[in-house]
Amino acid sequence: QVQLVESGGGLVQAGGSLRLSCTASGSIFSINAMKWYRQAPGKQRELVAGINTDGSTNYADSVKGRFTISRDNNKNTMSLQMNSLKPEDTAVYYCNADLKIPNGSFYVIRRYWGQGTQVTVSS
Repeated sequence: QVQLVESGGGLVQAGGSLRLSCTASGSIFSINAMKWYRQAPGKQRELVAGINTDGSTNYADSVKGRFTISRDNNKNTMSLQMNSLKPEDTAVYYCNADLKIPNGSFYVIRRYWGQGTQVTVSS
């Protein structure tokens, strides 16, 4: 069963740091783009950061300079190092990835989501 599993969320004071991890498991041929999204209560889900297979990255303006996304293609993992956390960073963080998986005699690319991990930043 192909799945994404996040870990590393928790409660931290403002100014603190957390590191989120996402691991893809199952029958996976390769992983294309990987992204972190977040959703705060009463708000729409928003893109936080993304990383491509070549290592190029993009960030939401609200997290630039504070968050760093990385990936390990050999381990099928992605991380998000979050520093200088603010109360407005409080949200459920979701891992998202485009996975190339076997489908009979062929491969298909499907988008998967993790179950989410809660990040709470107290003031």
